[in-house]
Formats: sequence, C-alpha cells, structure tokens
Amino acid sequence: MTRMTTTAGAPIADNQNTLTAGPRGPVLLEDYQLIEKLAHQNRERIPERVVHAKGWGAFGTFTVTNDITRYSCAKVFSEVGKQTDLAVRFSTVAGELGAADHERDVRGFSVKMYTEEGNWDLAGNNTPVFFVRDPMKFPDFIHTQKRHPRTNLRSATAMWDFWSLSPESLHQVTILMSDRGLPVDPMHMNGYGSHTYSLWNAQGERFWVKFHWKTLQGHAHYTNAEAAEIVGRTREGYQEALFGAIEEGRFPKWRLMVQVMPEAEAETTPYNPFDLTKVWPHSDYPLIEVGVMELNRNADNYFAQIEQLAFSPSNKVPGIGYSPDKMLQARVFSYADAHRYRLGTHYEALPVNAPRCPVHHYHKDGQMNFFGHRTGAVDAYYEPNSVPGAAVEDPAVAEPPLRISGDAARYNHREGNDDYSQPRALHDKVMTDEQRARLYANIAEAMAGIPEEIANRAIAQFDRVSPAYGEGIRAARARLAGALQAAE
Repeated sequence: MTRMTTTAGAPIADNQNTLTAGPRGPVLLEDYQLIEKLAHQNRERIPERVVHAKGWGAFGTFTVTNDITRYSCAKVFSEVGKQTDLAVRFSTVAGELGAADHERDVRGFSVKMYTEEGNWDLAGNNTPVFFVRDPMKFPDFIHTQKRHPRTNLRSATAMWDFWSLSPESLHQVTILMSDRGLPVDPMHMNGYGSHTYSLWNAQGERFWVKFHWKTLQGHAHYTNAEAAEIVGRTREGYQEALFGAIEEGRFPKWRLMVQVMPEAEAETTPYNPFDLTKVWPHSDYPLIEVGVMELNRNADNYFAQIEQLAFSPSNKVPGIGYSPDKMLQARVFSYADAHRYRLGTHYEALPVNAPRCPVHHYHKDGQMNFFGHRTGAVDAYYEPNSVPGAAVEDPAVAEPPLRISGDAARYNHREGNDDYSQPRALHDKVMTDEQRARLYANIAEAMAGIPEEIANRAIAQFDRVSPAYGEGIRAARARLAGALQAAE
C-alpha cells in the first residue's frame, strides 16, 4: 500500500469527508487538508505562453551520423555515433492553450539537447523563414494573430491589413497558405532553426549556418475542409497522433542537415544572409548531413515536463553561436525573459530544463530557490574572489570575434531589400499547378469578409511576386463569392 500524505509528509486518515461540527454544523477551519486542497486548486494554472501556447512534446536521442568537426568544435558533434538526450516541443503559433490542433498556422519546432557542456536549444518553426525581419515589428505581428480587443474574436482584417503593408511577409504567407501550412501531425513536417546561426571550429574559424530537421516520415498535409472535419471530431489530433505513435513503438525520426557558409561570403551574397525572411539557395549552399533525432519516450507528466519545458536561443554551447540576424538577437533576450515571467526566476533549475552537466553560477536567492547557491564554494557569493574552489571564467571557450561591424543606427528594414524574388521562385518554379490552385483557394478563404481595400492592397503585393499569383487569387475569390451566392 502507498500511504497518502500531506505535502509536508504526514499521513492522511480521511481524504473523503470534510471535518465539520456535526452533520448539520459548519466546516472547521482546522481541516488543514481541505484548505490545502482548495488553495492548491486555485494555483494549479500558470500563464500560458503568449505565442506557441498549444503544444505537444516528447523525449528522445540525437545520434551523430556524419563528421562536421571541420565546422564546429561543439562536443555534441564530436564523433560519429555519439548520442545526446533531448526534449522536443511542437506547437501552433497563434492558438491559445485550448485551441484546436488542426488549424492552418505556422508550427513551432523546438529541440533541447542536454549536452555535456550545457543545454543547447534550437527554438524554431516548421518553416525556413518568418513574417518579419525586424524585431520591432514582432509584437505588432503577434497582435494581428490574437484577439481583437473589442470583439474578442480573431480578425482576418487585422492579419491581411498587416501583411498587405509588409511585403517582407510574402514569403512566409505563401508557405502558410500552401499545402505545408496544415501538416497532418507533428511527425510529417520539417523543422528549421530558421535564423542564421554560426559555428566555429577548433582553429577559431567561423562559419554561418542554417539548421534543417528533415522528416523521415515523409510530408503529409490536410486541406482546410479535411482539417475542419477532423476538428469536428477532436481538438487534440496532434497530441493523440504523437503520443499514440510513441506509446505503440512507432518512433518518429528526423535527419539534421546544415547549410554552411564561410564567414567572408556573407559580405558578397546578393541577399542578406542574416534576413529571417530569406532562404539560402540549396544550389549555392547544399545540405550537409549531421545526424538523426529519434523521439522514443512520452512524458510521465505533461505539465511538469512539457508545459514547463522552456526553450531559448540564449542556451548555446561552445562551438555554436549567434549571427547578426536581428530577429535572433532580440529573441535571445525575449525568450528567456518570457520564461522568467511565466515559470519563475529559477526556471532553468526545474528538472526538465536543468542541464545534465555540472552548473556553477553566481545568481542569488529569489523565489523558489530550492538549491542554495552553485558557486563551487560555500564562501563564494560574488565574483571575482579569491576563494579556493570557487567558479571562474574559462577563456579557452571564448567565441572568435565577429568580422562584421557597422555604425549604430536605426535599421530601415524595408530599404534595399528584395521581398519578391524568393516567393516568386517558390510560386513559379517549386509549386505544381495543383499546389498553386490550392494556394489560391486557401488565400481566398483566409480573405473572406475583410474590406475590399485591404484585399486589393494585399493582392497587389502578390501581383509583384508574379502576375499569375495575383490573378489566381482574384479568380479563386470570384469562385468563392459565386459559391456563397449560390448557397444563399
């Protein structure tokens, strides 16, 4: 028998009946277990993530299959066959915690590797680009994906108003409205670091890098109509599919690939390689295999291990670094800060976020500090100090200096940028006629009910990508209007 106790460890004799002053008398305040249960229930919820609130996760391993030590000295890549434990969380961007899984939306795809030199987080999406390139616009964009402050409803008008005034969004909008905007489940989609990061090797040579997680299950997608039918049956389709597959031993896998650019070439590319709205052509920078990720274990407790799982680009390890990608630099602050607000000051000490290697730092006290101090010596609580055994810096792991520099100024993210050629290549050269037809229909549906002025402004942007793109949307809107009239 497992004996039930209070949170302080005392055994409980009766957890079925409240202590009262007789059958018709009042409840007694001394019933500590009643008070404790009610108080804990009131505190069971924490703030949901502002974005990526609805998510699904699991645990597994990463195995190195190809030697890339000429590019990076990160120990996670140190030898072929090496395995590293990891945690993964997939998510929708816009939906709240109770939203339906099968909604057309960008999906989050974040990986935490518990390496011997600390946690490495690759917090990305299932798309290689994003809607904006300047972090100043990120809160504005997210507001368009959330609820109208007056109606408390999602607003297609707000989305298309923003997109029609932001040509840098065209590339991501095209992907979102394409087949890949509605994967059937987390296993049948790619993941991307999206940003440009950097690697450096043991000789101190830096390389720019893009990370790609390629699904080994193949791509599979739903139409809007198919997804609507599924949502009518279940709002938890992704959770059911991922959890069920792992429980049944059908462990999903992804291959990690990288694109690598020598440091100096960033000065000569015809596009800005640090622009989050751009991809690097594979013909210029082909994919290089790194390893395979397998998810093979479900969480024992969703709240403790998935809801409290916290990813941040600030978690990096020697051999992997940042770049002048402006969106990435803002996320380095904002993600960690979101976790401090949502989970608490010491969120990285929670078991699911805690590194598997020794941890030594001089952060002190604060709410929920259950581990004392971790400075390596009891008398060391400041730094520098002369206390034997206290934690000290290690210059040997210093990152090589960036060679790109410039004067500090407000960055005009519109000036000098070509926001049309990459979505044009995707539309004209990559998509089939059938895929383009579905793209036009999805955009027409997403524009339903918005003011014609905004629709026309948005379509004019698609015209600049390709005249066929704009005409395809106009024709799809006309067909949709005709079908709605006939239905009336």
